[in-house]
Amino acid sequence: MASFNVIHVLTGCTAVGKTETALAWAEANHAEILSCDSLLFYRGMNIGTAKPTVQELGRVPHHLIDICSPDAAMDIARYVMMAQEVIRDLAARHCPVLVVGGSGFYLKAFFAPVVDAVHVPPDMRQRVGAMTLAQAVSELNRLNPDGLGQLDQANPRRVTRALERCLASGRTLRDLQVDFATQPAPFAGYEIKLVELARPPDELEQRIRMRVIQMIEAGLIAEVEHLLPLGMGNNPSAAGAIGYREVQAMLEGKLPREALVDEIVKNTRSLVKKQRTWFRTQLPSHRQMPAAGVAIDQLFAGS
Repeated sequence: MASFNVIHVLTGCTAVGKTETALAWAEANHAEILSCDSLLFYRGMNIGTAKPTVQELGRVPHHLIDICSPDAAMDIARYVMMAQEVIRDLAARHCPVLVVGGSGFYLKAFFAPVVDAVHVPPDMRQRVGAMTLAQAVSELNRLNPDGLGQLDQANPRRVTRALERCLASGRTLRDLQVDFATQPAPFAGYEIKLVELARPPDELEQRIRMRVIQMIEAGLIAEVEHLLPLGMGNNPSAAGAIGYREVQAMLEGKLPREALVDEIVKNTRSLVKKQRTWFRTQLPSHRQMPAAGVAIDQLFAGS
C-alpha cells in the first residue's frame, strides 16, 4: 500500500509505456501524478510529447502539466519549487504521489541537489549573454586563478551559467562546487522509491516507430504549424524537441516529407540510448522492471 511520506518515482525510456502503468498504479493506490517530463510543461505541445489525453488526465489528478506557454522557458529551479509545493500539499492530504517522467535533469532533483542558491540579476545575465564564448571563458579564467576544473569550456550554456554564478556571488567555481555538494537534496525529508520500466531493444524500436506514425496521423504537422506563430521557435527547449524540430525542418524545406518518419525515429533512438546511459550512471540504485505485464501491486514492492 502506498504511503503519503514516500515519493514513488516511475521512469523509463521514451515510448516504454510509462503512462498506462502510472495510471493503473495511481488508480489502485488513490494517488496523484506529478509530471517529471520537461516537455509536458508546455501548453499546446500535445501530440509530439505523447501528453496524456483528456480522458487519461480525467482518470487521475495530474500536476505540472500545461503550466507554460510554448514561448516561455522553464528551468529546474522553478520546477523544484513547484514540485515541492505539490508534494507538501499531497502529504498534508495524506495522498500518495507518483512522479512520472524520463527527463534526466528534472528527475535527478528527487535524489540530489540540482541548483544552487546564487541569484543572478537580470542585467548581469543579459551582459554575460552578450559575450562571445571566448570572452566568457577568458573572464572565467580571470576569476578562477586555480582553474576551471571539469567545466566543458566548449559548451556555451555551461560556460555562461558558470560565469553568471561567479560574478553574482564573487566566489570561484571551486568554492561554489563545495557549497553545492554539501547542500541537502530538495526532497531529503522523504523516502524515495524508484522503479525504471524497460523493454527489449527490438520491442522498443517497434513501439517508437509505431508511435511516430501515429503522431503524424494524429496531426503533429498541424500542431507545429499552430505553435510556431505562438513563439515556440523562440524557446530552444520546445523548438529543439524531437518531433517538433524535424517537422519544422520539413516545413522550412530542409527535410523531405517522405523522410520525416525515419528522421524522427532515428533521433528518438539516439535519445533512448542517452536515456539508458543516464539512468545507469546518474540515478541511485533502483529496480528495473519489464513494462510488459508488470504486476501493478508489485511495482514498488521492495524498492
